[in-house]
Amino acid sequence: MKYTTLPNTDIEVSKICLGTMTWGNQNTQNEGFAQMDMAIDKGVNFFDVAELYPVPATAETYAETERIIGNWFTKTGNRDKVILATKIAGPGDYTAHIRTTGFSKDALNEAVDNSLKRLQTDYIDLYQLHWPERHTNMFGIRDYKHNSNEQWEDNFNEILHNLDEIVKSGKIRQVGISNEKAWGTMRYLEESKAHNLPRAITIQNAYSLLNRVFEGDMAEIAIRENIGLLAYSPMAFGVLSGKYIKGIATDNARLKLFPRFARYSSEQATEATKRYLRIAEDNNMTLAQMSLAFVTDRPFVTSNIIGATSIEQLEENIDSINITLSEDVMNAIETVHAEIPNPAP
Repeated sequence: MKYTTLPNTDIEVSKICLGTMTWGNQNTQNEGFAQMDMAIDKGVNFFDVAELYPVPATAETYAETERIIGNWFTKTGNRDKVILATKIAGPGDYTAHIRTTGFSKDALNEAVDNSLKRLQTDYIDLYQLHWPERHTNMFGIRDYKHNSNEQWEDNFNEILHNLDEIVKSGKIRQVGISNEKAWGTMRYLEESKAHNLPRAITIQNAYSLLNRVFEGDMAEIAIRENIGLLAYSPMAFGVLSGKYIKGIATDNARLKLFPRFARYSSEQATEATKRYLRIAEDNNMTLAQMSLAFVTDRPFVTSNIIGATSIEQLEENIDSINITLSEDVMNAIETVHAEIPNPAP
């Protein structure tokens, strides 16, 4: 395994982060336990979860993933081996079963306290805001269109003040943001600098061969401001395994179970995936290995969040850390990207 530190800290994390959002829905608790055991054995010390998980989010399965991790901590005593990240759910119809108060002080305190109980720990290493409260283009929406009737008011300072109190209480160590855009990221950084408030050290956004929009403006912010990308969906919901193109996806594959998750399944994305598959196979790699190696090696990526529904998938994904893409492979990837740029924003 390879390691780095979370930006502006001495917290060492593996370059591969274990994603967990299938546990409690697609995966049982025992399967989640097996994945965590394997991850630790292979040197992965960074786990990412959210109070929202598993996904798709429902009232019936709410926070089950955190409970599974907490039960594993209690069973194994491995809390001290893990850098643990979780998130407070943002507002919206999708999370109305959780709360409707966004990132208010009461909401933050409630969410942190409940996560601590479920995770059976007395601290969280990295606490993230799952998505912005304001209206902006996220979750596959390509362009920003301003909503002049929006009721949201700038509350970045208030959120950071409330997080500051929680940090000082010892319940969380560091804070991060997720699914953010350039303006929101810079506002958080601006407020933290001006008022000596907790600094967002990471941003968790989608990033893959099919979605490189992070490079448009956020990559420069990440590097110049030293805020690290925790890349999620590096496999594009499994599309970049090649299993859907090859027709070998099992019945419990994500897009067979939940076909509405079509973010990475457009005609353009499918064509790009076919081309990336040829590059990988021509160079004696699986598409999964090439896709993950590409993400992990980007200079603005702090850690690559992998997810799997089987032990075999997990092993292949973790072992991608040992692959370095050649200049020829990178040039071939860039050729496809130039012809079919960001087909799945």
